[in-house]
Amino acid sequence: MSTDNHPREILLTGGTGFIGVPLCHALQKRGDRLTILTRDTLRAAKTLGTGVNLVSELKQLPDKPIDTVINLAGEPLAAGRWNERRKEEFRRSRIGTTEALFEHFQSRGQFPERMVSGSAIGFYGDGGDAPLTESNDAGSGFAAQLCLDWEAVAERFSDHGTRVCRLRTGIVLGEGGGALQSMLLPFKLGLGGRLGSGRQWMSWIHRDDIVALILHCLDSESLSGPVNGTAPNPVTNRQFTRTLAKVLHRPAIFPMPAFVLRTLMADMADELLLASQRVLPEVAIETDFRHRFPDLEVALENILKKR
Repeated sequence: MSTDNHPREILLTGGTGFIGVPLCHALQKRGDRLTILTRDTLRAAKTLGTGVNLVSELKQLPDKPIDTVINLAGEPLAAGRWNERRKEEFRRSRIGTTEALFEHFQSRGQFPERMVSGSAIGFYGDGGDAPLTESNDAGSGFAAQLCLDWEAVAERFSDHGTRVCRLRTGIVLGEGGGALQSMLLPFKLGLGGRLGSGRQWMSWIHRDDIVALILHCLDSESLSGPVNGTAPNPVTNRQFTRTLAKVLHRPAIFPMPAFVLRTLMADMADELLLASQRVLPEVAIETDFRHRFPDLEVALENILKKR
């Protein structure tokens, strides 16, 4: 519940996604009132159950003021090989959705008090071994430009008095989906291994912690601007694969060469799998956010125990 003990009126996009579903449950548990913007209301009803208001278009929103927006909509970048059509869908689902939200509130003449808008650590591009914090500039490449443009639209809300947190999310680890789901089968079969050299940094976060961080952004009235959604202890890809293999009690001896990844996935390989991003959650730590799962091995053990 909000800090002034009044339930918030929250509009959430991306509510049926990997982060959105547990976030919905957490918000409901707090007593907040949720409206979910979704293209498939029937699927959303099955996924989220009762207690949430579902709309498929912004014009269906009730007349009552919305004081909080959580904008997590976006086609998953890792769902398949990139091409121009998919890149345009990535932009439409992120930038287009955020622009539509802005135009809706502008037409109503009433903007929300606070907004958490999604972004990603792809904002930083390939940083090599350098630690990256919220003070670093955007990198280069398609993913970096996508995040930069996405955040620019979200920042337009701040011109109208909205407190905006731009959440730059790392690799979210949790049961039943996300990046970890695609890794489990080859590792369980003993066919896992590092990607490329394995020296590239991976900045990850437990799904429970990213949900808690979103709530932290909502409740911390002095917090605005970029917030890195990562654990405080990033690891190299080699460390990640060894740790996952250890938790699964399997070997990790089958590396995937970089040239094979590039052949299979084109520029997606360089930007998502081989880019090095050693991203630190400086703002979260400075505002007294406490990660429940700061270390990878403990996080993986917790997730795999739930399966």
